[in-house]
Amino acid sequence: MAAAMGVGLPITEPSGNMIVDIGGGTTEVAVISLSGIVYCNSVRVAGDKIDDAIVQYLKRKFNLLIGERTAETIKIAIGSAYPDSDSEELTMEVKGRDLVGGIPKTLEISAKEVREAISEPLNAIIDAIRVALERTPPELASDIVDKGIVISGGGALLRNLDVLIKEVTRLPVIIAERPLTAVVEGAGKTLDELSLLKEISTYF
Repeated sequence: MAAAMGVGLPITEPSGNMIVDIGGGTTEVAVISLSGIVYCNSVRVAGDKIDDAIVQYLKRKFNLLIGERTAETIKIAIGSAYPDSDSEELTMEVKGRDLVGGIPKTLEISAKEVREAISEPLNAIIDAIRVALERTPPELASDIVDKGIVISGGGALLRNLDVLIKEVTRLPVIIAERPLTAVVEGAGKTLDELSLLKEISTYF
């Protein structure tokens, strides 16, 4: 709810609004209407799992051990959820420890390999969105067809994630203007509008 308010969705109106907040530890998928949550689901797959998937992939395929910080750097620099002509040519030098020899090692990985590495956690997020759409009442689903799905949180910044979700759902997908601060801004708005906070709190 806070993320939906933070990105400026009209949560008090009788129309359906869908928000997907991809944080560090969890992904929250919700359909909101009339200041209430019609459907909400949380899956323990988000930014941290995507980083871990990169670590495990390099360990399994190249016998290279890297840390979580390096994995996040790789994700930000060349990670992508869906192929395009720009991301396909991206490569990056990665430094880690060779698990066979035990000495430092450097190798070059491509955006395609990173996409392969993170496909499993991304599929889990897509599945959560699919389930939410299946369980949304028809009259609200028609609103989502018109308005689309809004994504927020740090995970929304993953290159081409909006393209992947659009490709799977065939719905418009909008990245929040300030995805990293959406929840904080939404929480701040409720404190500024106490009447709205009271209205929302009746649902919890």
